[in-house]
Amino acid sequence: MSAFSATSRIAATVLTAGALVSVVALPAGAQDNDRHHSRDRVVISDVQANSPGRDNGSNRSLNAEWVEITNQSRRSVNLDDWTLRAADGTRYRFDDVRLAGRATVRVHTGVGRDTRTDLYQDRRHYVWGNYSDTATLRDDRGRTVDTESWGRGHHHHRR
Repeated sequence: MSAFSATSRIAATVLTAGALVSVVALPAGAQDNDRHHSRDRVVISDVQANSPGRDNGSNRSLNAEWVEITNQSRRSVNLDDWTLRAADGTRYRFDDVRLAGRATVRVHTGVGRDTRTDLYQDRRHYVWGNYSDTATLRDDRGRTVDTESWGRGHHHHRR
């Protein structure tokens, strides 16, 4: 056997093995993407539970209390019927909201006019505990998408 034919047979074997590896890897990658639905790409990205200044109950003060929701994917996500809930059970339901890819929306506590970047719960009382609370984002099927806790040693972000 010539050196050339041995080399070409080794190269063919390596190429075939490489092709098999890539065929095996593709379905695993596809399955992985199927498991990560839109709820895995939407997160609670920031919280301002304690509005700056005195908590005087004014609409301005109420609107300085907010939770930010970020869509980390490139595709828009329909948040219709998703909920944002405080530990005490106070709940805000998203109504006809589509969050564009790579976009963030700030959900304010007080009264205001909804825009692409700011939503308002239209409440007259504070929702989030200044010192301790948990914000929970759930999808339209009631599955927990993300939570953010603060206070009492809970300064962390969970998904």
